[in-house]
Amino acid sequence: MASSNSRQMSFNPANVDLTTASKEDVLCYFAVSENDYNGHLGARISSIFVILFVSSAFTVFPVLSKRMPSWKIPQGVYLFARYFGTGVIITTAFIHLLDPAYKRIGPRTCVGESGYWAEYSWCAAIVLVSVVVIFLVDLAAEVYVEHKYGVHRDEEATNVFISQEQQDVLPPKQATPTQKDEERTETWSSQGSVTAERSFRQQIAAFLLLEFGIIFHSVIIGLNLGVTGSEFATLYPVLVFHQSFEGLGIGARMSAIPFGKHTWLPWILCAAYGLTTPVSIAIGLGVHTTYTPGSKVSLIIQGVLNAVSAGVLIYTSLVELLARDFLFDPCRTKRRSKLLFMVCCTLLGAGIMALIGKWA
Repeated sequence: MASSNSRQMSFNPANVDLTTASKEDVLCYFAVSENDYNGHLGARISSIFVILFVSSAFTVFPVLSKRMPSWKIPQGVYLFARYFGTGVIITTAFIHLLDPAYKRIGPRTCVGESGYWAEYSWCAAIVLVSVVVIFLVDLAAEVYVEHKYGVHRDEEATNVFISQEQQDVLPPKQATPTQKDEERTETWSSQGSVTAERSFRQQIAAFLLLEFGIIFHSVIIGLNLGVTGSEFATLYPVLVFHQSFEGLGIGARMSAIPFGKHTWLPWILCAAYGLTTPVSIAIGLGVHTTYTPGSKVSLIIQGVLNAVSAGVLIYTSLVELLARDFLFDPCRTKRRSKLLFMVCCTLLGAGIMALIGKWA
């Protein structure tokens, strides 16, 4: 079989013979492109620092403000950031990851009509495998926490620090000797620290999966921004908003995790997100003469990574964010006005991010 390059070169769009031209020939002629880098080096370099600043600032702000009570930021601001971010992440999964994956390796595409890719719906399969793997990881983390601490996640959500059996063996509240008071205080303190650690391990596992999916996506868009051609002028400002909203979403989620003694971890996670896209842009600039985002190999790599990331974010956004916050949280607010505000923030984040998907 002739290589795809030679087949593309032999395909003449001005003289198409439908008896010999394959669907792959036609689709690859329009999909596969050469490197279209068109300069503007100064603007591209500036994008590294601009996106570094906005990504880091929007990610760090919720985490930092939660640790600075003197700022006196209203609780409504935290609620807005958290649920706006939920909407952003949901839309990222479907509009910014799943759709581009299908456009690169799905049916009726150059890759999707080529060789083994044409024999099965591989894009859907990759998304499915990602969802199943993340489910198994999440289940394993849940079982581990149950085994280690002996308490299910639902019990954790009720904020019960001490089980009934433990309460029965504690010194009664009316005991007055100083020694018994100290023993009771130490017991409560120990139980509180165990509960905090349990809560941390449960939440951090879900969050790491979430950030993993977003970082994969950030690598791809960073590389493309570094080497894209005429689309750069449009893509640059759109990605500034894109990275800002995603940063706000993961920062707000991070601020709700009780890191406890792991004080260094949130700053590392913020730095990981803030640096990923700028570093990817820099790499794209470094290989702008050799990296071709429109080549068939690049389309396959981008499609597979987008499909993997889509599966990760579809699971985490629907299960860990929507279902757990709105449907299965026993501590969910009973105030309808507050619940409506949370839902509206989620829809607003999803709507704005969907609009941004028109350009990036």
